[in-house]
Amino acid sequence: MGKQYKNLTQNDIEFIAQQKLFYIASCSGKEVNLSPKAYDTISVIDNNTLVFASYPGSGNRTYTDAINNGEFTLVFNAFEDKPMILRLFCKAKVIQNEDEKYQEYLSLFPIKESVIRNLFEFKIYAVESSCGMSVPIMKYVEDRDELKDWAVDMDDKGKLEAYNQKTFTPPDLSGI
Repeated sequence: MGKQYKNLTQNDIEFIAQQKLFYIASCSGKEVNLSPKAYDTISVIDNNTLVFASYPGSGNRTYTDAINNGEFTLVFNAFEDKPMILRLFCKAKVIQNEDEKYQEYLSLFPIKESVIRNLFEFKIYAVESSCGMSVPIMKYVEDRDELKDWAVDMDDKGKLEAYNQKTFTPPDLSGI
């Protein structure tokens, strides 16, 4: 049986810090987006605020849903140790480089600034924790650095900005 509450607890914050993988689900229209995320790209600011640093990717649905006042759910679940699932129901704001919080938030991540596609501030309005007993036990081996390496290489070659512009708008799925 799940528990619902308004704010992250200290145990929740510690749980988030331990996870190597999390998911962002979002929707501002008819399509729900669900993306796995990793690396050191999420940081808890307080018991109702998280910041996410987004690498370039094939689409930019998180950005699209944020600017369209979409709904977000961040999901963290344990693959090792004690089972648990933690869902954070949020609204998101894109933090632009001219925003007063941009440099503060940027300093939270060990990421070259030029390879960050977007910074997002998530404001949590509800938290739900549940047992997670159906999630399989899996062993973490290592991060896959290909995306980070690719982004740095594209940036070094002066091609990342063009790629980000090309993928700024998510693909239109209506004609499929």
